[in-house]
Amino acid sequence: MVAAAAASGAWLTRAAMALVMGGLLVASAKAGDVDMVFLKSAVSKGAVCLDGSPPVYHFSPGSGPGANNWLVHMEGGGWCRNSQECSVRKGNFRGSSKFMRPLSFSGILGGSQKYNPDFYNWNRVKIRYCDGSSFTGDVETVETSTNLHYRGARVWNAIIEELLSMGMSKAQNALLSGCSAGGLSAILHCDKFRDMLPATAKVKCFSDAGYFIDGKDITGNNFVRTFYKEIVNLHESAKNLPVSCTSKMSPDMCFFPQNVVPTLRTPLFILNAAYDSWQIKNVLAPSAADKKKTWAQCKLDIKSCSSSQLTILQNFRAEFLAALPKPGQSPPTMSMFIDSCHAHCQSGSQDTWLEEDSPKVEKTQIGRAVGDWFYDREVSRRIDCPYPCNPTCKNRDDE
Repeated sequence: MVAAAAASGAWLTRAAMALVMGGLLVASAKAGDVDMVFLKSAVSKGAVCLDGSPPVYHFSPGSGPGANNWLVHMEGGGWCRNSQECSVRKGNFRGSSKFMRPLSFSGILGGSQKYNPDFYNWNRVKIRYCDGSSFTGDVETVETSTNLHYRGARVWNAIIEELLSMGMSKAQNALLSGCSAGGLSAILHCDKFRDMLPATAKVKCFSDAGYFIDGKDITGNNFVRTFYKEIVNLHESAKNLPVSCTSKMSPDMCFFPQNVVPTLRTPLFILNAAYDSWQIKNVLAPSAADKKKTWAQCKLDIKSCSSSQLTILQNFRAEFLAALPKPGQSPPTMSMFIDSCHAHCQSGSQDTWLEEDSPKVEKTQIGRAVGDWFYDREVSRRIDCPYPCNPTCKNRDDE
């Protein structure tokens, strides 16, 4: 791994080593943290974070039967739709690798055979997210007043090319996954990822909390539609969205999974909470639609919702379910796990992925359902009953 990193110009940290980056001292990684790779060679290609710093990924090598299998997971973290929002991100790890820290792997990325039996010994990669466009942006010119670089697609391409050079070009099995904005990325880049891998490989995609719907807010307006259009325009994302969708409708509408998924060629697994906490806060009841903040408590804790708000939430669930692909309208061997939790991102933590008390639908945990689907043991469409019927839910808002 060190040789591969050195050959590509990447800079690798070790657990007992302090990292100095751009004059910033980053604390040594603690036990259990996974190596960070600063892909310095990508800078010359213009593949950089919003502030121009190098992109980063974390790598844990595979072993034994998993040595030729690859799990590539994309970090989430929302988006920025104008230079003001992107400038804020530039001052933290959402827009600059200077502020990134070592981290540990768990859930779908975990290295425990007991808690991640289907993927624990694979080559496991986490791509850090620092562009604000779900890895779709590619603006040639740098914004002079802010020194912002909108280059998310270049970052994704550079890291995938790096992984291919490290052995992924000979993969037997590969899974592209992500959470939140990274879950959307897994959908938007799914077919492209498939095409970059060997034709003989089993390649699939997994989206956790990335199925953002084109829904109406509590005032009846399409706030999220305007929001997504501004993202696509700012980052010039159109050329990096699936042509299978953009050939049929405007690019900004192809930022919505419901318009992309039916056009995909590659098998996909959709994991989402029907009462997705991010979507309730930002699609159903965004601040622009809730100026009196009557939804403030409900958005934080579904148990605090009034009866009238619960009725609206049940209608939102119905709208979400209606936006899911129908049987026969979706990619081959598509599966889904739609629980009735008030949560966002459920694959990154061991306690929601595959523990005895993890969330279940039809008595099956998330990690088990995903593994069964990948290895063709079972293809299922598990859709939970309405809230509050599922006592196994762990209501959380992780990214």
